[in-house]
Amino acid sequence: MAQGRGSVSQGLALGLLLLCLLLGADVAGAATYNVDWSFGADSWSKGKNFRAGDVLVFSYDPSVHNVVVADAGGYHGCRESGTRYSSGNDRVTLGSGTNYFICSVSGHCGAGMKMAVTAS
Repeated sequence: MAQGRGSVSQGLALGLLLLCLLLGADVAGAATYNVDWSFGADSWSKGKNFRAGDVLVFSYDPSVHNVVVADAGGYHGCRESGTRYSSGNDRVTLGSGTNYFICSVSGHCGAGMKMAVTAS
């Protein structure tokens, strides 16, 4: 009988270990993408598969551009609607669903300096 209880405990411990490894593997699977933040940026994301937790690194000249995390209305209307980044080397973690980014410098978004990225 004691041997049976030990087997159950070992099985439970092994199951918990596997669960922890699987959960850790999902986090470890986050990718980092370098974005050439410039005019026509929306084409950069085409054909790529993103996951929630992936990181986008926006590289640009901060004296002439910025990155704004926008909502759908801000993206389509080219208006600032969220957090503004301006270091020239900004790291943004993707959330699940569509993530919108624009440059809020006058005329830049309208000239194509915006991007929509969908993460599963």
